[in-house]
Amino acid sequence: MPRVADHHARRGQITDAVQRLVVRHGLTAVTVARTAAEAGMSVGLVQHYFTAKDEMLLATFTRVNRRFSARVDELVNRGEAEGRTIAEMLRQALAELMPLDDARRAEFLVRLAFTDQAAHNARLAAVQRETHVGIRSRVAQAIRNGTVCGEVVQGTDAADQALRIVAFAEGLALHTHIDPDTTPKSAVLAALDDQLGRVFTGTCRRAQPGSSAAGGTVP
Repeated sequence: MPRVADHHARRGQITDAVQRLVVRHGLTAVTVARTAAEAGMSVGLVQHYFTAKDEMLLATFTRVNRRFSARVDELVNRGEAEGRTIAEMLRQALAELMPLDDARRAEFLVRLAFTDQAAHNARLAAVQRETHVGIRSRVAQAIRNGTVCGEVVQGTDAADQALRIVAFAEGLALHTHIDPDTTPKSAVLAALDDQLGRVFTGTCRRAQPGSSAAGGTVP
């Protein structure tokens, strides 16, 4: 077990170094030698864990996306424990895509850099596609759950609305990155609330006195 843990820790140390290089200098600046220097290890050790640069990049992109998913899981679990509405939890989850602080700004820069690279790399494109499909799927499930608890009108096309919401959120994230001075956090969150309010128009019955949870929230 310790060897397995050490293996994962080393790989994580390397991919974190790649992420820092991308944030500071862009994806083209990433080399095995620069990554080794950034991670504080030898080139040989980096090559022991990643036999090629492409493997290192793929692992970094995958790790960034998994971190996002893990944060969303944590937000949902906390929101359910606190009795928050589905719309509130969805707003918090989508806000994790926004470059509103140093950590989320760094992740956004990494996703942006890899989006360009994925256009010419089938393996990166597969990770990108899986991530996007996963986000839309979770939003669609939240909408379906909303129809059960009363926040969303019955008969709403969950897949169609999820596509609209995610596309809006990604566009908002890009605008926030390009022009942060005119897109402060308050404006970004208000825009998310407005967009979600077009779909989540009702009141969740589970939040009303004497009612019980119905249908869950975001899976």
